[in-house]
Amino acid sequence: MEMIIDGEGVSGEKIFTVRNPFNGDEVDRVPLAGRSDVERAIRAAHRARDAMADLSARKISEKLYDVADELKTELDEFARLITLESGKPIRFSRDEVKRSVETARLSAEEAGRLYGESIPMDAGIGGKGLTGFTVRIPLGVVAAITPFNYPLNLAIHKVGPALAAGNTTILKPSLEAPLSALKLAWILSEHFPAGAVNAVTGRGSEVGDVIIDSPLVDKITFTGSVEVGRYISARASMKKITLELGGNDPLIVMDDADIDSAVEAAVRGSYLYSGQVCIAVKRMIVHEDVADEFADKLVNITGSLRAGDPMDVRTDVGPLINEDAAIEVERVIGAAVEDGAELLCGGSRRGNFVEPTVLDHVVPGMEVIERETFGPVSPIIRFNGADEAIRIANGTCYALQAGVFTENIRTALRMAREIEAGTVLVNKQSTFRVDHMPFGDSGAVEWVRRVSSTP
Repeated sequence: MEMIIDGEGVSGEKIFTVRNPFNGDEVDRVPLAGRSDVERAIRAAHRARDAMADLSARKISEKLYDVADELKTELDEFARLITLESGKPIRFSRDEVKRSVETARLSAEEAGRLYGESIPMDAGIGGKGLTGFTVRIPLGVVAAITPFNYPLNLAIHKVGPALAAGNTTILKPSLEAPLSALKLAWILSEHFPAGAVNAVTGRGSEVGDVIIDSPLVDKITFTGSVEVGRYISARASMKKITLELGGNDPLIVMDDADIDSAVEAAVRGSYLYSGQVCIAVKRMIVHEDVADEFADKLVNITGSLRAGDPMDVRTDVGPLINEDAAIEVERVIGAAVEDGAELLCGGSRRGNFVEPTVLDHVVPGMEVIERETFGPVSPIIRFNGADEAIRIANGTCYALQAGVFTENIRTALRMAREIEAGTVLVNKQSTFRVDHMPFGDSGAVEWVRRVSSTP
């Protein structure tokens, strides 16, 4: 599949083979962009600003609605592509495409809502009789760098709003799963002026550094690892940046919780896409009075999950993105057991597959919970009081979302106030989100925190 630069397909001298994580088969090939390719894409996006400025908000909105319609029409093909390139079970790939349709529609709706505001000039000395107002104008060129785990929805999450606001874009998808993002970029490019949507594929340092350093790029939006986020932040200098990085999200189960509901949520949150989700449940903090019941029920459901071919609609758990990732998860599980954790089920690896794993009697300080484990692992940490639960939940440096299971509204509200996470969900796991809800980590401003309660 070719890159898109200035409205044209571009191949390259070097290529990268995209392989199916399930069986290693070749899915497609993409170019490895060189510096000149990236610079050309940046110049194209910079030139296209005038063409985008000529489009009314109504026109941009209509185009994004048309993109949403095309995504819906090609739902099955996009889902197939996501599963082949990423190993995500097909029914979850279909869900991702449905969410991407909704994200495109949300972008279309917002295109007509870029309001300015009036300023009460007479609130200051000399302002009597004067009127002031602000007008929102496009920022310019937005570079979007996306990961492998939600290759389509995270691409439209970045490119859709950027276009809605009248900006031009350069999309750099992950080499590990670039195909659905490239297909999206082709659809977008057919609806917008040449150069408004560009997509380049290549290795991080060879492509990313050119984007980060270019004075023609006005904003960088990145989803990926903490290490790369720090690198971008340090190197981007005066550019605007948005970073969505790792998460080490807790699920707290109080002694008054509905245990069956908590276990079901834990399974959904811990094993979704084999745990390769930034808001996956990474730590299960369970009251000691209900921990045995919780662990037994979690093991029973975990052991019943079906692992196998992600193209099979019956498959619950597919492979990790590559064998290196699987080896690392296997190592972390082994280290936890050596440090005293009890392996209740799973723990084995076969190629890219890691068995869904439940670890009990995990304690703070173990690597499996100190760092984000990007795999199908459920570590259970026992506690005996709300203060301890909050202390454990806040005991790592990052949490994007958190879930709390309790029937006590006072406990729920306290957890919402005191847990250091971008979002605290009551009687929901951390993987729950709808695409228009606020989203951010504990370093984000306080207004992103919300409590979602289910009766």
